Amino acid sequence: MTKLRILASLFLLTLLQARAAQPNILMIITDDQRPDSISAFNMAVSSSKLSPLGYVMSPFADQLAAEGTLFSQAYTNSPACAPSRAAIHTGRYPFRSGIYGFEQAHPNAGISRPTIPQVMRQAGYLTAEFGKHGYRIFKWGPGLTWTTEDQYDFTVDKKNDLSDAGKTDFYPKSIWGKDGYGGKQEIFYYPDGTKKAYYVERKKGEAITSEDLATRQSVDEELDILRAYTRSQDLMIIGGESPQPAAKTQDGEIATAFINYLEKDASGGQPLFVNLGFHFPHTPVLAPKEFRDHFKAKEMEIPYQIPVFDSEEVEAMPAQMQKLHKVMNFSALKEAEKLQAIRDYYAFCAHGDAQVGRSIEAFKAHSKKAGRDWIIVYVIGDHSWHLGEQGIEAKFGPWGQSTHNAIIAASSIQGLFPKGAHSEQLVEFVDLAPTFYEAAGLNVKEVAYQYLDGASLTRTARGTARREYILGEMNHVVGPRAYIRSGDFAFSMRTRPKNGKPGQGFAPGEDIRWALDCPRDKAELALYDLRKDPNERWNVANKAEYQALADWFRNKLGSIVLGDRRTEVDWTKENDYVVTDFAVGADDKKLNIPAELIP
Repeated sequence: MTKLRILASLFLLTLLQARAAQPNILMIITDDQRPDSISAFNMAVSSSKLSPLGYVMSPFADQLAAEGTLFSQAYTNSPACAPSRAAIHTGRYPFRSGIYGFEQAHPNAGISRPTIPQVMRQAGYLTAEFGKHGYRIFKWGPGLTWTTEDQYDFTVDKKNDLSDAGKTDFYPKSIWGKDGYGGKQEIFYYPDGTKKAYYVERKKGEAITSEDLATRQSVDEELDILRAYTRSQDLMIIGGESPQPAAKTQDGEIATAFINYLEKDASGGQPLFVNLGFHFPHTPVLAPKEFRDHFKAKEMEIPYQIPVFDSEEVEAMPAQMQKLHKVMNFSALKEAEKLQAIRDYYAFCAHGDAQVGRSIEAFKAHSKKAGRDWIIVYVIGDHSWHLGEQGIEAKFGPWGQSTHNAIIAASSIQGLFPKGAHSEQLVEFVDLAPTFYEAAGLNVKEVAYQYLDGASLTRTARGTARREYILGEMNHVVGPRAYIRSGDFAFSMRTRPKNGKPGQGFAPGEDIRWALDCPRDKAELALYDLRKDPNERWNVANKAEYQALADWFRNKLGSIVLGDRRTEVDWTKENDYVVTDFAVGADDKKLNIPAELIP
């Protein structure tokens, strides 16, 4: 054998050994889940299993936390599903990826970078996703607007593969025919194979029929449905009972699809990376009867608490946040309805915990059979959820109740994530991509990965990655707004003078310094002193003793999100974007607030 062949053989052997050592990786992401729905989180931050609002139940998440590390100060980089999941999948802040809301992003723009599944595939992984995806990165081109980019090797979509086939308990289905849009139906599925359907919206020019209304009222009474009639989306289901048993709910079917995939051992010997996206506890909030009955009984023993709210809080908010309160209003519900919404939300989370548990057990068994180590990262909510805080039931805001989540990371690899550990270090969702890349054996310090904005959770667990603030931004519902949070202060501001997206309201990069240079009141500043007001009830940005501090935050945050390589993209075009760099290096991860500015 020639020396060249020997070297080639050794290289191949080394490569095969490296791939054999790569662990199977499971990323679990839920939708709208508050961290206080997890008992282990509550114990870590308050020494009580209870949420501040009352009883919760999460035995499977608690067990995972005992096997690994709980990151209790994890924050989304955008408080809505699409931009949050885009930040996860790209490893980039919204202001660097150009994905601020529900744009149809695509890989053709020169600023686009590979996503997690694309990088993991290149590293030798078989990639698969189940349930909700939501990152909205599509192929670009005529006729391809809604064709998803080829991200994962294998996909089971909650809508196209499950709900369309009746594998769910509830389906809000848009009806399309030869004449175009025909309206929207709500469909409830029952264990005996029957279903109840009615229109909640007819095609343009047609009114809802009396039969539609009667059927809806009948189902609402049967399943104790509570609708968000004080919100702009007044038919949204925020409480009620699922007509299906747990395994036949939407989340039960997602878990079953994942488990069936593992049982088929489709990996073919490759390491496996899975994105498991559960629907719960996103609306419609429909807990199966067994969970709902359990929580009703517990409510008699441990009554739920409605968050304290005063309408004067809204008066102190800037216009954007006042508008958010108006369209997401929870405060106008009756007290009994608020209590039902809170109880049913936590019951739904408990049901979801059981589906998470089924999935974890199957994944561990699959990994053991394959002879591979495993890593499980449970992202507790792609963002959080208000249950009356700030007077809303929603997300979309800069408050902690919209942005504060938690992450549990565990592994069969000894010491990777210390067992039973609790990290209070600030972590962000952009930290997930480098976590997975390092686990796959990639060197994220290489030039090819310099676009990543985060640091791996393993570094944070070891104490070698620290930041003094977290960042986020979104442009949805009430327009563009960015936020920065530390242990003591929460600050947010409007970033662009107009609502809409780049290319749809304003040109990419147009008047980019506006939020830094405009009159103070136009920037709509909000500042909360978390030392005195941890629930963020009173905006003090305009109080005399806080004005200088708010102005300091305005300059700090504005310089970062507007001038430290901000990207604005017109996603309706193939390659139209602007990067602004008048403040490169502003994102130094340190605050260094001048002492004289702090009241």
